[in-house]
Amino acid sequence: MAKDDVAVRFNKVSFEYGHKKPILDEASFSLRQGTKITIMGQNGAGKSTILNLITGSLKEEDGSIYVNPTLKIAYAKQVIPAEQMTLTVKEFFAKCFTEKLYNLDPKIDKVLDLVNLKAPHDKIVKSFSGGQQARLLLASALIQDPDLLILDEPTNNLDKAGIEHLTQFLMSYNKTCIVISHDADFLNSFTDGVLYLDIFTHKVEQYLGDYYVVVAEIADRIEKEKMKNAQYEKEIIANKEKANFFANKGGKMRLVARKMRDKAEEMEEAKVDVRREDKAIRDFEIPVQDGLIGEIINISSLTVMKNHEPEIKKVKISLKKKTHLLLAGPNGIGKSTLLESLATGSAKGAKITEGIRVGYYRQDFSTLNFEDTVRNSLFAVMRNEDEERMRSVASGFLIDKTIIDAKIGSLSEGQKGLVAFARLMLEEPGLLILDEPTNHINFRHLPIIAKALNSFEGAMILVSHVPEFVSQIRIDEVLDLER
Repeated sequence: MAKDDVAVRFNKVSFEYGHKKPILDEASFSLRQGTKITIMGQNGAGKSTILNLITGSLKEEDGSIYVNPTLKIAYAKQVIPAEQMTLTVKEFFAKCFTEKLYNLDPKIDKVLDLVNLKAPHDKIVKSFSGGQQARLLLASALIQDPDLLILDEPTNNLDKAGIEHLTQFLMSYNKTCIVISHDADFLNSFTDGVLYLDIFTHKVEQYLGDYYVVVAEIADRIEKEKMKNAQYEKEIIANKEKANFFANKGGKMRLVARKMRDKAEEMEEAKVDVRREDKAIRDFEIPVQDGLIGEIINISSLTVMKNHEPEIKKVKISLKKKTHLLLAGPNGIGKSTLLESLATGSAKGAKITEGIRVGYYRQDFSTLNFEDTVRNSLFAVMRNEDEERMRSVASGFLIDKTIIDAKIGSLSEGQKGLVAFARLMLEEPGLLILDEPTNHINFRHLPIIAKALNSFEGAMILVSHVPEFVSQIRIDEVLDLER
């Protein structure tokens, strides 16, 4: 491959966060210009780290990274940095450029139109919904007209229309693109290949083909490796048995026995390391608060956003034990704001029965203190500190000794999500309020989470733009804020 044709090349790159957290071990791959590549791997494997190594915000410890110097790179991260939340839309986009632009307003309008978002230039970033912020992030990358577009979980918080819009854009995009996403259908529509980051070996495997072809190829390879090893295992046992038989005969037969043992050892070494599958979290149940009787929450009115203006609507919602409500509506209508006001008890037209414990999962994880260790964060929601119970719940969510004492802020977004679910289990709520609980979460975990929510025996209010996930959960009532 001619160097001019290469967008990115990793040559035996190693990287770790301290001695206990290796991420890459002599990882090698190369990307041609004009290709659209997906990065796959378990939560916490280091997918975002690869992106930060490409942009140069992290430096490799060993090996070399080549990024074509003629390429302009733009990186849309998973979330807007906290320090940019108080900026206006215009200030937010101005930060994308090192020099002052005098024709910025028309550029902003053009790029907002591309991501299908109407936004006044003087509006503050934090006043946008999660889905609208996702569109702002994408627009902030596109306004730079990059040759290499990097997207980290771009479909998080996007409604169906937003995902369709982004998909169409990427299908017609003719430059180099690297995407991290857990949305299989979205990836399959435009991906040319997959970089798979193995959390066990810390190597990167490169595959060509669309997403489903690659997933099938990986599964097929694992099956073949298992079959090959089973055949070796049979022959090893047979050789050991023969070796024991000949060894007991004495004389020259001992030489035959030694050859048999040598052959068995060769076969042990020839056994391939079967690529271990990403671990899924354990099946779990969220215990419900004791003594729930009668109405848990009553909602008589709520505020929705129409053309960036608040509008009060009358509703009649009463949730009791085992009642699950789905809150629907497009990005920007006010779903997250409503959930926050319900969870904090500040919603004017809603009343939560006194004494009800509320388990609140926020899409931005702002209910977590990023300075806390994982251990302290889990203990914080328990009524009685029980080390054994805490560790048992944590391990079910793949929170092991390597991260239990890490700060929440140092975890990947997917790991923060798993900590948030562990906290819900330890809280034992009467009312669950869940805002986009699939964001950042490995697709292997989603059926297990859906099963747990489906069987939750308290009241539940859910917002999710992932139909496949919602279809696995019992929904008793749907409130569409647009109607």
